[in-house]
Amino acid sequence: MSNRALAVRIRIRSGISLKLLPSALVSLSGFVLFVLEQRIAGYALLATALVLAGFIDRAFLRDLALITAGLVAISLVPITTDISTGHMLVMGTAMILAVGIPYFVSRFAFKDHAVRFPVMTGHPWTRTEKWYLAAVVVMGYALLPAYMVNTGVYTNWPAVSDPEGIFRLFLGTNVLGIWDELFFICTVFVLLRRHLPLAQANVLQAVLFTSFLWELGFHAWAPAFIFPFALLQALIFTKTKSLSYIVAVHLLFDFVLFLVLLHAHNRAWIDIFIY
Repeated sequence: MSNRALAVRIRIRSGISLKLLPSALVSLSGFVLFVLEQRIAGYALLATALVLAGFIDRAFLRDLALITAGLVAISLVPITTDISTGHMLVMGTAMILAVGIPYFVSRFAFKDHAVRFPVMTGHPWTRTEKWYLAAVVVMGYALLPAYMVNTGVYTNWPAVSDPEGIFRLFLGTNVLGIWDELFFICTVFVLLRRHLPLAQANVLQAVLFTSFLWELGFHAWAPAFIFPFALLQALIFTKTKSLSYIVAVHLLFDFVLFLVLLHAHNRAWIDIFIY
């Protein structure tokens, strides 16, 4: 092997290893912003990551900047389960910006179309994929009632009984589930995957995914199942290239969550699980 070829290989390997540090700082910023709720420290981590990325590669810097823009947008508003009109508008706007800024900048400014939302893929779901959808409902039913009730985490969501409140809760859980896939999988994971191996990109997006849902209200031992869920969603998306499918998986799980929340605020339902 010539010295020139060896130098190229060394630069490639060094680039991959160097890119892991700024990417990890971006992922860590999510934990600081959403779990520790330290905004200044979180922004400092993001700034440091961008500075380091600037020394490594211009394309890498642009992609990390897109992720950073999304994280900053969503971190500027209270992340709660409040379903009042005012809060839903504020948080909804931040969610649109968090997904919209990376998409439009990538598409029209950078013109690389790195962020895509593949809905109509032209490929029908396989029998295995259809069976997995049914399995998601079973797993949700086996897991969520015991988790929500026994930990008392269901109280992080509002108690609703009137038709309007029920509709708002249903809308909120579904919109948030769709947004999770649009941002953490189709944006964060896809952008990181352009520069990192699959396993590294997946773990880093899963940390952000889990941290965000922690602030939303999934406390106690929720990370024990949210983190693997986030990892699996990215793997499924890598295989299927279908946003429609991973959204279907997520919304089925969230539908079980919605039903559990409705019943968990009823004392008789709680007594069944506790006693």
